[in-house]
Amino acid sequence: MDTGITKSTSADASKAQHLCVLVHGLWGNPHHLDYVRKSLEERHGEDELVVYSAKRNVGSLTYDGIEIGAERVAKEIEDVMDRLRQEGHTINKFSIVGYSLGGLVARYVVGLLFHAGFFDKVTPINFTTFVTPHLGVRTPLLGYHNNLWNVLGARTLSTSGRQLFTIDDFRNTGRPLLSVLADPDSIFIHGLRLFRHRSLYTNVVNDRSAVYYTTGISAFDPYTDLEAVNLRYLKGYESVILDPDMPVERAPPKQDLPTFYDRVRGGSRTFVRRAPIVIALSLLIPVAITVFMINSGWQTFRSRRRIQLHESDSDGSFGGYRIPYLVREMRVGLEDAFETVNSSRQQEYLPEGSEELAIAPPSPKLTRSDTKDSVLSEKSEATTRADFPTLALTTDQFSMIKALDSVGWRKYPVHIQKSTHSHAAIIVRSARAAFEEGKTVVKHWLTEEFEV
Repeated sequence: MDTGITKSTSADASKAQHLCVLVHGLWGNPHHLDYVRKSLEERHGEDELVVYSAKRNVGSLTYDGIEIGAERVAKEIEDVMDRLRQEGHTINKFSIVGYSLGGLVARYVVGLLFHAGFFDKVTPINFTTFVTPHLGVRTPLLGYHNNLWNVLGARTLSTSGRQLFTIDDFRNTGRPLLSVLADPDSIFIHGLRLFRHRSLYTNVVNDRSAVYYTTGISAFDPYTDLEAVNLRYLKGYESVILDPDMPVERAPPKQDLPTFYDRVRGGSRTFVRRAPIVIALSLLIPVAITVFMINSGWQTFRSRRRIQLHESDSDGSFGGYRIPYLVREMRVGLEDAFETVNSSRQQEYLPEGSEELAIAPPSPKLTRSDTKDSVLSEKSEATTRADFPTLALTTDQFSMIKALDSVGWRKYPVHIQKSTHSHAAIIVRSARAAFEEGKTVVKHWLTEEFEV
């Protein structure tokens, strides 16, 4: 039987003491991370690293909620560790990589492992996410169409959808799961802090699944108009990876403004070019939406049945994961703060003029040589605030940013230009020529961030 563990049949495999677990995303499967897995294997031999792709949360099972998916993966890791011990491995290092929704599952897994005492015996080394919606997927814009998306979109993916849109009440806490997941006093944040390296890779354009602000944990999006900014690339990774300390700056205004004739001519050409696409979409979208909604309803029904079976836990497999989420009990100050957050959740967007109250102060500059991790520099953060407007995020989301940034990350903005599906391209999800830039991203991660 295929255990999913990459290992040699020779005795040399027992030398590997480092386990790296890969966690796929929504509707995903382990094969989505094949390029990442193979790249790890090629760079680090079987005597250095054991690579395992989680497989018990595939396809529509990802509808069932972040915490249930994480409980499955945590149990899977436990089983893998048992098998590795039987095969002669002594695992004393651990890394975990999450892609898209898998990054949120990975953060929850870390909390479960922390609570179970896993890190008392195994040293956490690398925690990395690729295009993970750390702040959820709510549209941070005003307007009825965005409110409509935030309401309807949350109800098409069962429990996971409600959690991603932060409209769930997690385990009767009165708070959404993503808020609990980022609570400074939670097992999730305490576990995350233990990793030597924490890094994330975020697309700046063309990500149709999770946009920059949430995958980059940011209250700003400087990349909405690339013609208005100058991108600063990382040396050696030009045209793909931006400098994490100063990725972007305002471009000087253009001197030659287009004439009225130029604008009319340009608009006419754009209309003619887009007309066939608009006509086709107007015919296909209603059919596609109908099929999608029917499928979503059926998958939601099936998901609820699975959740009920999981919660009943008839064989006791998951009973050990029903745990307290906070490391210590919260008292007056925090309780008041959370009550304020909860009371304001009916108002999806911040009132005008209140942005400064919600934005966390810039995290202190941490250098990799000093602490093995870093966040965006104070200079970069100050420049971003001065030059770009604050997104209309919820109060919960601003709190998440503050808590997650306090942990310390290396944040790498990625500019994929050859593909309009950068969400898949960033990890080379399949062998397509348009996804070639993702190989540069994976190379950078392996060369600059991943430690064995």
